[in-house]
Amino acid sequence: MRTLFIGDVHGCAQELDALLKECDWRPGERVVLVGDLVAKGPDSAGVVRRARELGLLAVRGNHDEHVLHWHQGHGKPGKKLKPEHQQVLDTLSAADWKYLASLPLYMRLPELNVLAVHAGLVPGVPLKEQRHEHLLNLRSIGPDGKPSKRVEGGAPWASLWTGPELVLFGHDALRGLQQHPHAFGLDSGCVYGGRLTAYVLPEGRFYSVPARRTYMSLDGS
Repeated sequence: MRTLFIGDVHGCAQELDALLKECDWRPGERVVLVGDLVAKGPDSAGVVRRARELGLLAVRGNHDEHVLHWHQGHGKPGKKLKPEHQQVLDTLSAADWKYLASLPLYMRLPELNVLAVHAGLVPGVPLKEQRHEHLLNLRSIGPDGKPSKRVEGGAPWASLWTGPELVLFGHDALRGLQQHPHAFGLDSGCVYGGRLTAYVLPEGRFYSVPARRTYMSLDGS
């Protein structure tokens, strides 16, 4: 059975449809979305609905986490949500929220020797000891060895990951598609006018489709 791992969709429902078609996906084949299903793009509710109805698997991304936090009443008093997050709160159904809340922070697929996570893993730290914030926000490891959510001033964490599992992740649209010996980054910036990318196993092949348009400017957030 094939497994499709798909980078950050960010509400780009039409591109998700197009990518599934490009991959010649058939119901029953496994799909794992590597987080940030929602926010920034035009149709977050459509993406979550497709994931629910088609039986797609996913891990939780930082934007998914952010809107869940507010939906559950944990937003900071007096602080306003950004429009792209408010749109998610205004459009998701109760079933959508239930699906989003069920998403794990990482997913192990031992039969493929794969681990899916949204942002990253700190090399040398056991999986059970990885910090919540790093799983959702990590991008780099600084020269001093400190984890960072920034791109500047550090090496991609994935370039330092030595396995044994292949990690498939998203989150880092600034660096785009990444291929390191033991980690592949799948966020090719669809919502910013780039592409939506899938990596398919066991064939070991990348597929992608172009964004229909630029929905937001790429500012590193």
